[in-house]
Amino acid sequence: MGKVTGFLEIEREDRSYQPAADRVRHFKEFVIDPSDADLKKQAARCMDCGIPYCHTGCPINNQIPDWNDLVYHSDWQEAAQNLHSTNNFPEVTGRICPAPCEAACTLNIIDEPVTIKSIERAIADRAFDEGWVVPQPPERKTGKRVAIVGSGPAGISAAQQLARAGHDVHVFEKHAHPGGLLRYGIPDFKMEKFIIERRVTQMEAEGVTFHCNVEVGKDVDIRDLERKYDAVLLAGGSEHPRDLPVPGRELDGVHFAMTFLPQQNRRVSGEPLGDVESITAEGKRVVVIGGGDTGSDCIGTSFRQGATAVTQLEIMPEPPAQENKALTWPHWPLKFRTSSSQAEGAVRDFSVATNRILGDGKVEQLECVRLDEQMKPIEGSEFTIPADLVFLAMGFLHPVHEGMIEDLKVELDQRGNVKANDVDYQTSRSKIFAAGDMRRGQSLVVWAIREGRQAAHSIDKFLMGSTTLPR
Repeated sequence: MGKVTGFLEIEREDRSYQPAADRVRHFKEFVIDPSDADLKKQAARCMDCGIPYCHTGCPINNQIPDWNDLVYHSDWQEAAQNLHSTNNFPEVTGRICPAPCEAACTLNIIDEPVTIKSIERAIADRAFDEGWVVPQPPERKTGKRVAIVGSGPAGISAAQQLARAGHDVHVFEKHAHPGGLLRYGIPDFKMEKFIIERRVTQMEAEGVTFHCNVEVGKDVDIRDLERKYDAVLLAGGSEHPRDLPVPGRELDGVHFAMTFLPQQNRRVSGEPLGDVESITAEGKRVVVIGGGDTGSDCIGTSFRQGATAVTQLEIMPEPPAQENKALTWPHWPLKFRTSSSQAEGAVRDFSVATNRILGDGKVEQLECVRLDEQMKPIEGSEFTIPADLVFLAMGFLHPVHEGMIEDLKVELDQRGNVKANDVDYQTSRSKIFAAGDMRRGQSLVVWAIREGRQAAHSIDKFLMGSTTLPR
């Protein structure tokens, strides 16, 4: 694909960023996109490798070599059509997906994978700029009604697919605007919210109805939806955070990450915070407990709010700088990575556990201890870290059970997720389906899109006896 000898002649050059000193002054995206000529050259590096291992890394079956070849030949419109055939929201994955496809690229054997993510984003953005993305309403209606709980990536992927199949789709969202975690969890500097809004406009033109400020299980009884609709999809995400049960957890200034991050997103969009405590890192020493993406988002947001210092603590050991390709490729490798937010000045410390949070009414210090290779405390290694604000970003355990799930009495798996397989996505109740993080647990946006699309396939088949929706 692309240019036969491209990978031999052209070096990998990915998109660049605004300098950290500039980008921390605003909440807008800061990626500097490559030119069309540069993108064409990078697409030319895609190899005719026989077995495209990038496919093994992509959960949504993007036909990566195909649209790389189309970009190389400057057929951007056909590339956009190809990309949208497998991915409802490539402009989202082109921004916030960690790109397991690049880890699986054959050229990653020599640490020079094709810049798949940058090319995907460029195709998607160009499709909007050129007006190629238009509503695709169905030719005929089926008369079937589907309720979807949650408007995150799984919910809206399913909604768009089912609406295009002719069903009357209603999406219930507890927040003021659609988007779920994309809107209220992902900071604007990683993805500005007009990205979601223009897709919502498209979906409404395709027949999707959004019901916002409606929490199913509180404002609406889930059993009423079960009675009134022909099928119901649970796509409410995994929102029960992992807590830190140590002395001092109750002190003022200790917050879950997902209490903090949505507030800044609301500030940027002009949405009221409501009757909640306003949390800001301005002028404070911040400690983030948890080394994943959510912790990284807390770092970037804290710097932009004016934090004087940010420290990130990770209980796991520091990963190796380079993976063993013979053991890991084409799978996602465990290795040391630095996010754009971490590169803005955060101090990172590994193999650290927090024993106590200290302070007089509000947090002042963290008492920590270092861990050995068996993750056991090393005697005499205790130390303290000054802190005015602590964010707990240690992941999520399972969906919130109180309300909708308890009322529905649907069967759960051993981890507390809604039990449904990844073939038909049907729960223990025949009309109820589940997809995304609510079913599989905390995961990536690209997996949520995959599950939403596959659940839509199963729901359409359940309602109509057969389906032409892709799986």
